[in-house]
Amino acid sequence: MGLRNDDERAGRRAGTASAPAPAAVGTEGHTRAAIVQLLLEDGPITATAIGTRLGLTPAGVRRHLDALIDSGQARASRSAPWQQKGRGRPAKQYQLTAAGRGRLGHAYDDLAGAAIRQLGEIGGEQAITEFARKRARTIVAGIDAVQDNGVGGPTAEHTEAKAEEIAEAFTDAGFAASTRKVGSGVQICQHHCPVAHVAEEFPQLCEAELEAFRDLLGTHVQRLATIANGDCACTTHVPLLPITKKSAPQTAAQPATVRTNDSGRSAE
Repeated sequence: MGLRNDDERAGRRAGTASAPAPAAVGTEGHTRAAIVQLLLEDGPITATAIGTRLGLTPAGVRRHLDALIDSGQARASRSAPWQQKGRGRPAKQYQLTAAGRGRLGHAYDDLAGAAIRQLGEIGGEQAITEFARKRARTIVAGIDAVQDNGVGGPTAEHTEAKAEEIAEAFTDAGFAASTRKVGSGVQICQHHCPVAHVAEEFPQLCEAELEAFRDLLGTHVQRLATIANGDCACTTHVPLLPITKKSAPQTAAQPATVRTNDSGRSAE
């Protein structure tokens, strides 16, 4: 569980800031797959951004997005006010639905679920918890905990950099993770979960990940959404301002997702 997937690793977030992907996504099937990969790793994302990244015409992008929406694999929503750049009507953003992610495959779900159930019968709930913790530690192995600067905890820069390290480790494990600055914090977003179906039955897997985040970041973190609960991504908020008993962060975390309109078409 959580093993690296070669296809996902090939599309790692490390390349998302680089030049547009070559238009070698020539055939219809390859183009559709490339768009699905962007929706998975960078969604919610606009049609304009997809076209720029893949070197496709607006009409071509809309045609593929409409097909994905009609088949229930993707959905459209308007950008939230805090996401909007400039004036005018907010652009539509697109992301995969649970059905769309499900088509990517969840290898060994049945076997993994049976194995954990057997572990619980033999060792009880504590055995499952320990297994989940060991799995989470394995994913982040090699990452050192953020260092306290001795004056109120780690700096915001160090915390944000550590969150990026964690996201990269989870991407290597098949979670298509990324980070984004939101308000007075940073969010770790896992756009895919290779064990989502198993985590629905065993929430200890999600709880152990959150525990690993706290240990490495040295601060309270809050899970805002999980794929196992039907959300579009597993989103964890990490405050960048020190939290004390006398004061709380000045800006609350923004919503992890925007209001959706599943019936939306792709015309912007």
